[in-house]
Amino acid sequence: MIGIAAAWIVILLFGGGFALDRVLNDAVTRNFDNQLEYVLTAMIASAEIGPDGEVFLNRPLGDQRFLEPNSGLYWQISGKGHDDFPSRSLWDRTLFSNIAHDDRETHIYDSNQFPDEPLRVLERTIILPDSDTKWLFQVAQSRDGLDGQIANIRSILVNSFLILALGLIGMAALQTLYGLWPLRKIRSAIAAMRTGQQRRVVEPMPIEVTPMVDELNALLDHNEKQAEEARRHAGNLAHALKTPLTVIMNSATAKADDLADTVIREAGVMRRQVDHHLARARAVGRRGHAHSRAKVWQSLQAVERAVGRLYPHVRIDIDGDKDAVASVERQDLDEMIGNLVENAAKYGGGSVFITVESGDEFVELLIEDDGRGIPEAERQRIFDRGVRLDSGKPGTGLGLAIVRDVAEIYEGSVSLEESEDLGGLLVRLRLPKSEIVEA
Repeated sequence: MIGIAAAWIVILLFGGGFALDRVLNDAVTRNFDNQLEYVLTAMIASAEIGPDGEVFLNRPLGDQRFLEPNSGLYWQISGKGHDDFPSRSLWDRTLFSNIAHDDRETHIYDSNQFPDEPLRVLERTIILPDSDTKWLFQVAQSRDGLDGQIANIRSILVNSFLILALGLIGMAALQTLYGLWPLRKIRSAIAAMRTGQQRRVVEPMPIEVTPMVDELNALLDHNEKQAEEARRHAGNLAHALKTPLTVIMNSATAKADDLADTVIREAGVMRRQVDHHLARARAVGRRGHAHSRAKVWQSLQAVERAVGRLYPHVRIDIDGDKDAVASVERQDLDEMIGNLVENAAKYGGGSVFITVESGDEFVELLIEDDGRGIPEAERQRIFDRGVRLDSGKPGTGLGLAIVRDVAEIYEGSVSLEESEDLGGLLVRLRLPKSEIVEA
């Protein structure tokens, strides 16, 4: 940032200084020329033709330098067929005059006809009264004074702009360091968090970096929540595996006759518990992904085909919003819908009706069956792991628990109600709606 600011300052000051140098040089040169043109006009006004046909000045010019030899200020009048009429300051020198050149307007140019003295020359061709000769009036002055003024102005400009550039670059550097100084505080706060001295960035920050600090604290909260959930899941899994392992150890210690059956049965329980907690862990790991999204209708169709092969006698109908998109991973959505639809097909009376409703913030799936339903007093308990109201059909008692846990991880919900149309159970799965618009 400092380098870019310095480069722009140098470029802009260089351009501005060059333009200002041109303007001031032109102004000084124009003023110099105006003074010489005033002298040229005075010469023309005082010039007359004498009885001998030669030109003379009826009054002397006011500047005494015209009388001092080699003073640096000169004039000369030249005409074809006539001797040059020079000022005394020229002494033994003469100005170069191109009499053939007809300058009806003032002609200004620089001349090096005197090797040791560069000149600024103004000349004009005039025909005086009582004369047919074209007289060339010339005024010349040494450029030393003009060049000295230009050099002095240029020196002042260079020094001033150099000081200005250094000041602006220094100010830009201070502004950049001051503006980015809060990042050093954030770095120190992160280092303090890494060493365990503090848990969040709590120091007041300028408004420009406050959003970044808020996002950093939110990320820390999110990671801490995930870590806490991971520890809780690990504890729950350990607790869930503890009982089957105890049963196996006791049977093995007692050398029970049904040890093989016990191992198979308890291993199945442990496998179901591991699958349940792995599903939760996958959902927790994917929850923070900003682009998690799944098309509900496609997931329903996939689940319908899978459940239809398992329960060919069950009729499954789908209706509602075909464009609904939920802010969840497709794999998790398939698992939730699959558990709910399979339960409806397994425990229902042969008919399952699924409705998709899309709101402003949530997508709702209503899964109804024509079974016996669940008493209202049991609807909350059924979500507990391992709870089964109908033990006559195969199952693990983990399906609804998985659906509830995964839905809550995505900040959704699942609830049980009574179906008014089919008379059985209505499961209302509510999931956040994706804010990403289809391209």
